[in-house]
Amino acid sequence: MRIIDIIDQNISAGSCQFTFEVLPPLKGEGTSRIFSAIDTLAPLGPAYINVTNQREAVKTEFDAEGNPRRRVYRHRPGTVGISAAIAKRYKIEVVPHIICGGHSRYQIEDLLIDLDFLGMHNVLALRGDGMKDERGFIPHPEGYAHADELVGQIVAMNSGRFIDNEVEDCHRSKFCIGVAGYPEKHKESPDMESDIARLKAKVDAGGEYVVTQMFYDNSKFFDFVRRCREAGIKVPIIPGIKPLSTTAQLDVLPKVFSIEIPEELERAARKCKDSDAVKQVGIEWATMQAAELKRAGLPIIHFYTMGRTENVARIVKNVF
Repeated sequence: MRIIDIIDQNISAGSCQFTFEVLPPLKGEGTSRIFSAIDTLAPLGPAYINVTNQREAVKTEFDAEGNPRRRVYRHRPGTVGISAAIAKRYKIEVVPHIICGGHSRYQIEDLLIDLDFLGMHNVLALRGDGMKDERGFIPHPEGYAHADELVGQIVAMNSGRFIDNEVEDCHRSKFCIGVAGYPEKHKESPDMESDIARLKAKVDAGGEYVVTQMFYDNSKFFDFVRRCREAGIKVPIIPGIKPLSTTAQLDVLPKVFSIEIPEELERAARKCKDSDAVKQVGIEWATMQAAELKRAGLPIIHFYTMGRTENVARIVKNVF
């Protein structure tokens, strides 16, 4: 089922479901850990499951003479394979992430063909991050600098058009395309207006719904939605929540994702004497967020798990 149809059904029924995101297994791992994480949430009735796609990393190695060599590798390959395995095992819709970073448009085309063959027709189209040794995002020489270009390629495939137009009268895919939004703006955007303009370009290119970056202040989400509507973005906007689970995240999350932690949440977390107490604070805060968003009539609430689902399960049981 297409994700936009699930969203529209919930809007029509006045109902709300939860969704969550998982990471592919680390290279060398099997499926047991990710299946165990999903087992915690699957019985609670998620609308769908997102699977991330990790950008390649670089390692510097030295040969016998001490000469450096730059080696590119991926910590978490297998987004398509694990997405198909999850769909087969749980009979739940899965949304693999498709990223521009590190991929040519030809590689993306092949990946989309694989997904289509597997009967998977939902994707989240993202630019992705720059590599850690780069100052900013540098696109693949035959790839894309922005996610709206990626969305355009997927829309073209849905219309039966491939990159080089070498195929005539061909099978048409039917991908439903989600895109990302940033209630506190993307860290690379100069201001909110520019960021929303970039989001509108993704929607105008064919994005059918928006899922947001994590936030801890619901007022920022509601203001973001208002700004989007004023800019002419009419598609559904799905809020993303990540429960706080460690005091280290108070410093890491704002730095990595360019978000703000409310003073009240930070004070409560820093007063905790152990990690269990911090997790409880995070559960209570996310429960408050999710309950308010549900009351506001949101059709879907998305959770970022980072592979830890026990706390999300408690929040879901509290709210849904």
